[in-house]
Amino acid sequence: MRVIGGEQKGRRLLEPKDERIRPMRDQVRGAIFEIVHEFVPGSRFLDLFAGTGSVGIEALSRGARECTFVDHLPEAVRLIKMNLARLGLLARARVYQLDVFEALERFERRSRRFDLVFVGPPYGEGLAARTLERLGDSKLLAEGGLVIVEVFKKEREELEERYGRLVLLQERRYGDNLVLFYSYSTAQR
Repeated sequence: MRVIGGEQKGRRLLEPKDERIRPMRDQVRGAIFEIVHEFVPGSRFLDLFAGTGSVGIEALSRGARECTFVDHLPEAVRLIKMNLARLGLLARARVYQLDVFEALERFERRSRRFDLVFVGPPYGEGLAARTLERLGDSKLLAEGGLVIVEVFKKEREELEERYGRLVLLQERRYGDNLVLFYSYSTAQR
C-alpha cells in the first residue's frame, strides 16, 4: 500500500494487522482521485470509517488543506497517526476515535464544514445508506461539496439516488468495488 500521487507519491504506508481494517486497493484509490483531482487542492477533507487513513492521506498528498479522520477502532486510529507521522502530515490532520455518527453530530455542533467527504464503511452493515442520510440532512458540507462512497457492488441496490441535499452524480465499478459520487447543494429541492 502506497501513496499514488502528489507530494508523497510512492511513499509506503503501514498496513493493518487487524483483520477488521480493510485497506482500499491502490488501483481504486488512484481512480477516485483521478475523478476528483480538481476539487482536492485547498479542500477540507473528511475521511469516515478511515481504516488505514490511506484515502485522507492521499488527499493531503494531493494538496488538501486539512483532513479529519474518523474511525472507532483503536488499532485504526493508531495506524492512521503512525502513517501521518511517518509522512510529516500530522500538522494538517485531526484524528478521532469515535463512532462516525457521534463524530458527525460533534462536527455539526461545532459548525465544521467539509468540501470532500469519503465514506468507506464495513461491507454489509447498511452504514453507507445511514451515513448518506445523515450527511444529506446536515450542514456539514460546503455548497458544491462532494461525497464519495465506496461499497461492495451487491450493496448498490440499497443506495438511493438522493439523500436530502445529496444527489447522485455518477457511479463507477472497479471489480467488486462500487464507488458513488454525490453532490451537495444548499438550493431548495
